[in-house]
Amino acid sequence: MKIKFKPMGMFQTNCYIVEVDGKEVIIDPGVGASEWVLKNVKNPIAILNTHGHFDHVWSNQALKEKLKIPIYVPIDDAFMLENDPFGHGTPPSVPDFKVQDEKVINIDGFEFQFLHFPGHTPGCSAILIKNTLFSGDFIFKGSIGRVDFPYSDAQKMKKSIKKFLLVEQNWDVYPGHGDKTNVKTEQKVLPSWLNYI
Repeated sequence: MKIKFKPMGMFQTNCYIVEVDGKEVIIDPGVGASEWVLKNVKNPIAILNTHGHFDHVWSNQALKEKLKIPIYVPIDDAFMLENDPFGHGTPPSVPDFKVQDEKVINIDGFEFQFLHFPGHTPGCSAILIKNTLFSGDFIFKGSIGRVDFPYSDAQKMKKSIKKFLLVEQNWDVYPGHGDKTNVKTEQKVLPSWLNYI
């Protein structure tokens, strides 16, 4: 597996290109991501969104139309792509697949799974590809996603953290912002966040 990434826009949202056996998925193409993505993909097969916030989905529709590939989004965040609920002027995009929790998807041998960790948004998910978790804005290195936005839910975030603490595999974790980490490192930090939410 090969991973390319670049922070995009004023919030430095990580856009990822993940290649497995010559096929690529694009994860969270945010503000200004199109040019970089188009220069760096050879055989893209899908766009995957960890959640629906504008800085993760801004370039969805432009890339979908240019590359002729489908968009996968957690089912509970699909409305954010279509309706721009925060009024940021986000170009609307139409998800082709609204994904349920723990759904394993296989596109011509490229397999990925959406793991639902709500709280930051209703559908907030991490995407598992092989032994690597793309955590979006659920968790970051040493931190967690905010729960004070519209549609956020602090109690659901607490449940999501407790769910994550039960993960046994020490997957690498590539977050939506900032540097990579791994499961075991974050499991040491996350219990303290339960007291601050």
